Order: sequence, then structure tokens, then C-alpha cells
Amino acid sequence: MGKWLAWLALLPAVAAAEQIGEVSTVFKWVGPNDKIVVEAFDDPKVEGVTCYLSRARTGGVKGGLGLAEDRAEASIACRQVGPIRFREELKNGEEVFKERTSLVFKTMQVVRFFDRKRNALVYLVYSDRVIEGSPQNAVTAIPILPWPGQ
Repeated sequence: MGKWLAWLALLPAVAAAEQIGEVSTVFKWVGPNDKIVVEAFDDPKVEGVTCYLSRARTGGVKGGLGLAEDRAEASIACRQVGPIRFREELKNGEEVFKERTSLVFKTMQVVRFFDRKRNALVYLVYSDRVIEGSPQNAVTAIPILPWPGQ
């Protein structure tokens, strides 16, 4: 048991998303509708930062069974929601969030960069695939500012 805990400690910290809401975009007679889903996740290494991600989710029979491939488009907005504190040292291009968007080959991920010159955190969302990724992406930045009352 101790060996498994040691291995788990070596895995990168990746945030889990909480669904905030959704809207239907295409009605499906069988299975769930196609949707745009809005999710929130907190940066696991930066206290005081929450990111909001909107992305397409494919419905229908395949979507209901988890077999459909979701579209590559996504939008992201990250905000300072409290005092910013670094829990660990940050690495540029470090994965903050990752979710599978097809059964095997495609993922949507968010990576973080630290712009030292402008004292800002930059978050990039993109989709990749084992054979060929997508150039579609979105970026957001948060200036690191003092939090009121501190």
C-alpha cells in the first residue's frame, strides 16, 4: 500500500472540474442533446485562481455512451478569486487541467505560463490528438495583484 501512495505522490497535480452550467445547442431524438458546458476548476498549484472553461459536448447515442468525439473548440477565462499564493514552484507549460474528449485519442488540456516581466499568469486551452492536434486554442491572463484587505 505504501508503494502505491509513493507513486501517486509523483503524479502531476491536475485540477478536477466542477460543472457550473450547460445549454443545449442541437436537439437529439435519441440520447442527450449536443451541449455547451461551462466548468470551473481551481489551479492546484496557485491558490486564489479559478478558471472557467466552456466547451462543446457531443450528444446522441454515442455521446450518451461516452463514445463520441467532442469538438476541439473551447474558451477559457481565469480570474483571481482570493490572495494569490504559490503552493509549489511553477514550470512554464505545466499542465493544469486535462480531460479526455474522445474514447482514446483526443484530449482537451489547459497549461500555465508565468510571465515574469509583466507579473502575470497566462493560461492556454487547446485540444490534441495522438496523430494530429488542432490549432484552435484560447488564452487568458491574470495580473498578480494584491488582494483587498491584505
